Amino acid sequence: MDVFHLELNGYKQRMLFLKEVCAIFAKIGLALGVLLTSGSGTSDESAAALSKVEVPAYAKWSRLAIKQTMLKYPHADIKDYLHIATDSKKVTGVEKFQLWLKEEEREFGVIVTVTYSAETGKFIRIDFQEIPVQ
Repeated sequence: MDVFHLELNGYKQRMLFLKEVCAIFAKIGLALGVLLTSGSGTSDESAAALSKVEVPAYAKWSRLAIKQTMLKYPHADIKDYLHIATDSKKVTGVEKFQLWLKEEEREFGVIVTVTYSAETGKFIRIDFQEIPVQ
């Protein structure tokens, strides 16, 4: 076998490999297209499913707790968040959250208590209590 035939065989192998790769990419593209277009239409069923998503009553206060924690600890990253409790009375309501922060090498928790008027829904105060690391 001469050099020409060896180069031709190598060329054919490369071309077959490229065809296989192109076929794989075409299948992936087709699958992605199907996935993307199947969820893009707004049917009555999908609209009904979206309307059933309930926003928790404490969502407004959790956003406030996170924002105020970021202001109080500007160099810390919030690593975790948990709604702990709701305590509603006639005059005031209280929402408690636990946030876990990391500031450089220090990790610590903060209990954030948001107090608001139960009648008007207006913010009254926010309190922070650091949780000692054990």
